[in-house]
Amino acid sequence: MTGRFDGRTAIVTAAGAGIGAATARRFAQEGARVVVADLSGRRAEETAAGIVGQGGQAVWIKMDAADPDAVQATVQLALDRYGRIDVLFNNAGYGEPALLADYSLEAWNRILAVTLTSVFLGLKYCLPVMRRQGKGVVVNTASISGTAGDYGMSAYNAAKAGVINLTRSAALECARDGIRVNCVCPGGVDTRVTQVLAGERAAEVRRAMAAVHPLGRMGEADEIANTVLFLASDEASFITGAALVADGGLTAQTGLPPFVAR
Repeated sequence: MTGRFDGRTAIVTAAGAGIGAATARRFAQEGARVVVADLSGRRAEETAAGIVGQGGQAVWIKMDAADPDAVQATVQLALDRYGRIDVLFNNAGYGEPALLADYSLEAWNRILAVTLTSVFLGLKYCLPVMRRQGKGVVVNTASISGTAGDYGMSAYNAAKAGVINLTRSAALECARDGIRVNCVCPGGVDTRVTQVLAGERAAEVRRAMAAVHPLGRMGEADEIANTVLFLASDEASFITGAALVADGGLTAQTGLPPFVAR
């Protein structure tokens, strides 16, 4: 590995599994000291232990990304343990399939809290630290579901669209402070969350999702992690306010049937 993040500290939220865990591992492989935060303390501990077992540096914390006190505690842990915060990866998100009229207000509020308010909280408490340092990078997990609608996922669509525009606004506010803010927009990624959302139809949904991607498959968590590391690295030093799509070509198509036989 190149050691692109030697001496830097990265906070990764929802790092107990899927994209978060893969990204935490990749940061550590590239030399970062990683704060592994997850709603499940057990999963956070497992991710951190795996990193340490491979010779990396990591500390874990149980954190509800929608709880201001929990986010502040995570920021403080990073400062107490490592003295600085160079990268924040706001990765927490949550969805519940339902028709719009069937959503309870409680479900709507929870989806927005975990998926959108969590990004606001991460920015709110990390940006002052980065401003004092004169440097920092934030990467948010948005989604192609923030650029177009999905049937039966209106709350998630609204939250992810909010993540994209919050990213842009934050990037403008921070540009002169040496802080970059971007988001990644994955397509269908083969993770535990995708399987949980599909429930009993998991196998059917995975096959259907693979089929609609021009590459003929779903993405892997490590592929999104690599995209996040690029955005967080000095290689992306002139990129801020961007929503980088990593979707296997899914949004490159109109959805119309092919005009020439394949």
